[in-house]
Amino acid sequence: MTVTVPPSPTATGRWPAIAAACVTVVLWASAFVSIRSAGASYSPGALALGRLLTASLVLGAVCLVRRVGLPPRAAWRGIVTSGLLWFGGYMVLLNWGEREVDAGTAAMVVNIGPVLIALLGARLLGEGLPRPLLLGMAVSFAGAVVVGLSTSGGGHASPLGVVLCLLAAVSYAAGVVAQKPALAHAGALQVTTYGCFVGTLACLPFAGRLLDEVGRAPLGASLNMVYLGLFPTALAFTTWAFALARTTAGRMGATTYVVPALVVLMSWLALDEVPALLTLAGGALCLAGVAVSRHVPRGGRGPGGV
Repeated sequence: MTVTVPPSPTATGRWPAIAAACVTVVLWASAFVSIRSAGASYSPGALALGRLLTASLVLGAVCLVRRVGLPPRAAWRGIVTSGLLWFGGYMVLLNWGEREVDAGTAAMVVNIGPVLIALLGARLLGEGLPRPLLLGMAVSFAGAVVVGLSTSGGGHASPLGVVLCLLAAVSYAAGVVAQKPALAHAGALQVTTYGCFVGTLACLPFAGRLLDEVGRAPLGASLNMVYLGLFPTALAFTTWAFALARTTAGRMGATTYVVPALVVLMSWLALDEVPALLTLAGGALCLAGVAVSRHVPRGGRGPGGV
């Protein structure tokens, strides 16, 4: 399966995709705070279903207002695969895994996802592995490990939790690579909406648990679940698909290495959790690695717009 990479856009044309990618990583970083809050009252499957139901209602309403039709037949394979693996499987596995391991260990394990995206993109999508991307990802992964080590003190890491986080990373990577070809045939809103519908259907077995827990959960936890559906899912997954359609899966995956640095900053500002110097150093490495992965040699053609 090969996807033709679009020509490198002009600097002006790149800005909408860059802005979309920025919106995505900021909202995904904020999701970690909300998951930590809502996860204390909702089980992994119920939280995933509540989040996806909220996103599906919003995205469905937007599609009705904008009169967005069904995606073309050629896009459905990627939509269904990404919906099952990413929207459904990844969310349940990550919610479950973060109950079994401390946040630092989860961050280190899940951050193999961008590496897997680059490798799968090179193998299945013919994207290649340019040297700046490989070097940048190595630097960013080292930063993620530093952040994880600096925040793991006193935590716990069960073998089950590590396996769950590893499976979450694999599901995330496979879902992204499956989504990329679909975006050649359908728009970002279509791919996101129907992928979300598929993920919601896959999580329906947790409906009974969700109904039971929503009646006992505090208002704050339920509001966090709704927030996860509205912003890190409905909005951020759409902006992600918009940007992914304009660059390679490998480079887009590398962008998510900004997330650990943003989580450190948000925890500092919102939760008054002052980061250690080692944590700040790891966050700086994550940012530096993303900058390196975005570098295009002088006179060269970038593989995408972001």
